[in-house]
Amino acid sequence: MFLDSAHIQVRSGKGGDGCVSFRRQKYIPKGGPDGGNGGDGGSVVLVADGNVETLLDFAGRHHWRADDGEPGRGKQQWGAKADDLEVLLPPGTQVFDDDTGDLLIDLARSGQRVVIAEGGRGGFGNEHFKNAVNQTPREATPGEPGTELSLRLELKLVADVGLLGKPNAGKSTLLSAVSAARPRIADYPFTTLIPQPGVADLGDGRRLVLCDIPGLIEGAADGAGLGHRFLRHVERTAVLVHLLEVEPADGSDPVANYRAIRAELEGYSPALAEKPEVVALSKVDLLGTEDDITAAQDMVEEAIGVRPLPISSATRQGLDELLDACWGKLEAGKGVREPWKTA
Repeated sequence: MFLDSAHIQVRSGKGGDGCVSFRRQKYIPKGGPDGGNGGDGGSVVLVADGNVETLLDFAGRHHWRADDGEPGRGKQQWGAKADDLEVLLPPGTQVFDDDTGDLLIDLARSGQRVVIAEGGRGGFGNEHFKNAVNQTPREATPGEPGTELSLRLELKLVADVGLLGKPNAGKSTLLSAVSAARPRIADYPFTTLIPQPGVADLGDGRRLVLCDIPGLIEGAADGAGLGHRFLRHVERTAVLVHLLEVEPADGSDPVANYRAIRAELEGYSPALAEKPEVVALSKVDLLGTEDDITAAQDMVEEAIGVRPLPISSATRQGLDELLDACWGKLEAGKGVREPWKTA
């Protein structure tokens, strides 16, 4: 099960109370203050872990609480500091304040660690207050309370290449052909209901992380269907591959389909629409001859001003050229790559 949003409450630990105590030992009639300080409460730390892929762990657990610090004790014994609570999140998770809607953290890179709720400091025992004037203090301070926050988590998958297109354009088949991913594939629309990542090995140490974005429909930018849930994953990609089905099963026009998807991208985010794009004409094995393929390319190029790459995931025609084109776009944009990309 893939889960890309969740609501949780986190609370850091309370600091331990300081202790009021006096030394009581045989043959020492006037023992001084020896109350220890309380230990600090545990903090809540958000960690981007590359081994975590979804927010599924938060579906059944909404409260994440760090332990309280131990109180101080007599004989100058300080309370133990509580361990921090690490909350493991998939890279690409954005953390919002659920009350105000403000973005607090963007955990874009694996290995990022952010303290979201600091643990309360432990209180002082009476030994802390002794001095030349006040040699028998009877005061201690309580530990500071922990911090409690309501958070909204939203996952945007981090990928080099996002696969776009109308339902049944061949995105899942392409992903399965170039990577070890095994997305659900069938001959009806909306087979893919969740974004599906995969890794393509181009050789020579080159790898591309691709993400199959579920098919978009008109009105997705306004929230139609699951539009916003799908489109936010596209934001994390560096290059877009737009698949045009050469002969759509519903009898629609490939060029009109292309323009419809572009309109949804622009409606959702102008910056999203400006991402580098590779246009591919999919399922060209359905065409009869090379002349038919060339004619289809000419038709698309004349309409949109970009010559599409002909590909067939079934026969693997043009797949190497498509991946090389994606790599070239990725390398060309390194100077302006998104902040979650590492050097």
